[in-house]
Amino acid sequence: MSDCARSCRKAGRGIWTVAGAPAFHCPSSSSRSGASPWRKSTAAGAVFGCVAADAEYGKVAHFRAGLAERGLRYAVGIPSTQTVYPADVTLEPAPRSPTGRPAKHPVPSVEARTVGETITALPAHAWRFVSWRTGTKGRLRARFVALRVRVADGVRLRTGRRLPGSAAWLVCEQRTPDERRYYLTNHPEDTPLAAVAADIKARWVCEQGHQQMKEELGLDHLECRNWTALRHHTVLTMIALCFLQHVRLGEKKVRRQRLVRATSAANPASDPASDREGAARNHRAMSLLPHPHSLLPPSIV
Repeated sequence: MSDCARSCRKAGRGIWTVAGAPAFHCPSSSSRSGASPWRKSTAAGAVFGCVAADAEYGKVAHFRAGLAERGLRYAVGIPSTQTVYPADVTLEPAPRSPTGRPAKHPVPSVEARTVGETITALPAHAWRFVSWRTGTKGRLRARFVALRVRVADGVRLRTGRRLPGSAAWLVCEQRTPDERRYYLTNHPEDTPLAAVAADIKARWVCEQGHQQMKEELGLDHLECRNWTALRHHTVLTMIALCFLQHVRLGEKKVRRQRLVRATSAANPASDPASDREGAARNHRAMSLLPHPHSLLPPSIV
């Protein structure tokens, strides 16, 4: 099944399942707009694995906390100005002042730093090349580094500082020396870096499918003011995209079979058994394309 076909497994507005592992994608700019579709989808029986969101969502502490409360795993982008503490930070009693009221909250043992400063301080050997999928020009790979941190999203002190919050993975992706992207994930501590990178990059599949439905199938042509009309229009657009993907994959299979026959004719010494095995593999790949009804929540089918 192609990436685009997998990205079409949409359970509700802004909610997607990606690349065989469910994911939740929130394309709008409001950090609170994803809660209602999530509730509707889970009530309909949808199950999600990893939440993928851009920095407009990732920088909102309430959004990340809400995902954690719902037991959802997330991999969200964050700006380089997001502050974090080391994973081993401790809270110490605030020093007593001879005048004024005593402090209500403890103080961190170290100062928080931005994620950009934190990553820059890491040694060069901490970086690793990670490949997450195969593109049209070969394997896609980039340099990644991951570090356990405590996000500075706790109680705000009178000085403006925030106390350490939940523990998370701080991940940085570097494709060029001048381009770095930062992410926060709540994956378990023993998660391999390759698995974390794959969940982070799965957001591209969601965005690609959403873009194709908008540009080629008129997803953004409907002007409505109610959820029912939007849901019906979205479902029909998804079915149309899945049908086109089915046709495209079928044509690719036909072209491959013609190429095999042409090669066999040009090289009579070729092994016919290997040709039959290749055709069987193509048939199995086509059979993985889900039926359009399987893409819809139970409440819609």
